Amino acid sequence: MVQTDISQLAAECADWRQILRNYRDEFHSCEKALTETCKQSLTKDHLTQVEHFQNQFDIQLRNIHDLKQTIKTHERKAQQESAGDDVFSEHEHLLNEFLGLEGTLQELRDEFRNFINNTTC
Repeated sequence: MVQTDISQLAAECADWRQILRNYRDEFHSCEKALTETCKQSLTKDHLTQVEHFQNQFDIQLRNIHDLKQTIKTHERKAQQESAGDDVFSEHEHLLNEFLGLEGTLQELRDEFRNFINNTTC
């Protein structure tokens, strides 16, 4: 039973890391799209938004990296130790952290899409 629990935790961790990798790849593509958008003639407001997105992509890419590393460490710890309450508690905490970050990433993605749609000629 404990092995099944550990396997389930490991599978969830792998899923979370894959989702975060997908966001990382998507935001790198968004950075490229932002660079292309900068080649257009932009208003002062648009330039302010460009700076906002550059900053947000940088921040969120770091957040993605940090959470991926934390999840990886947690997964290793869970596999090395017996699945005690502390491992499950940490897993639940990471789930909440993952869901919070995912919500932020989705908001940023939607905000960026709206910006690109409004600035594309």
